[in-house]
Amino acid sequence: MLPALGGKVNGADGEETIGGVFLLVFPLTMNNHTRMNPRKFSKPYRVTDGKKFKLADFDPADTDGFKASGNLDEHVAKGTRELRKWQDKLYAQNRWSLLLIFQAMDAAGKDGTIKHVMSGVNPQGCHVVSFKSPSAEELSHDFMWRCLKNLPERGRIGIFNRSYYEETLIVRVHPEILANERLPQPLVSKNIWRERFEDITAYERYLSRNGVKILKFFLNVSPGEQKKRFCERLNNPKKHWKFSAADLAERQHWKQYMAAYEDMIRHTATRVAPWYVVPADDKQYAHLVVGAAVLDALRELDPAYPAVSREQLKRIKTAKKNLT
Repeated sequence: MLPALGGKVNGADGEETIGGVFLLVFPLTMNNHTRMNPRKFSKPYRVTDGKKFKLADFDPADTDGFKASGNLDEHVAKGTRELRKWQDKLYAQNRWSLLLIFQAMDAAGKDGTIKHVMSGVNPQGCHVVSFKSPSAEELSHDFMWRCLKNLPERGRIGIFNRSYYEETLIVRVHPEILANERLPQPLVSKNIWRERFEDITAYERYLSRNGVKILKFFLNVSPGEQKKRFCERLNNPKKHWKFSAADLAERQHWKQYMAAYEDMIRHTATRVAPWYVVPADDKQYAHLVVGAAVLDALRELDPAYPAVSREQLKRIKTAKKNLT
């Protein structure tokens, strides 16, 4: 069992946390004050069949009529503790693992979302991997190799900040990157993107059949909001470290990236590995949608503490006597 997390502290940016757990979905109420459960909250953004998917159908500024509530009541505390409870059981049962994949344009909030939503889980049962430009060693392997060797163990939650999906995004927008991968020329055909989608969905199906629950999040930020956040990085000395001239260069390819994201989701959204097209213009709302999806997935897995055998109970009884 994972060690307990206790105490009541303040999270980043003033969000209140209980037991170190970020207040996920539960600070939200509808305008009529009716509370939502996680599945109803995240379902509008869930894509399990991408055949008719259109990115234009998803508004980056959407908040679905929800507003943050300042009242952190008993229901909030119960809800936030639930995520920690499910992670503890997942770890103890040691059967399932959970893989969370985050993809987005620069400044969409991947780092912040991971930080806020997962702030309550015990680090012993959670592993975050950020994938940057591939190294020489990684380029000497197949395009999924560097991600697959970082898959979560049973009982753990793995988080990919970017992933093998980059091979259908930035590599597609910048064909010169593909040339550096040194693929045999006959394999670089007009069908390469469809083939990569097929390989990815086949492997995700394989993982799902081996106890890996996969959730994929596209943080859907608008170009206007991205510009605003870039300006904040330029104007705030505390955020200068986040600025990269390369981010501005990629912004010039916005339309190509949106077309690539749409095609990616259209071809890789499945029942066993759904995409969540998360409206990301409102950071808090994005955190809440992602948190709801994670909590719902853990509820669906329904992990339980391992049953104790009669022999083990006898040993426990003997141990108690020896300690008295």
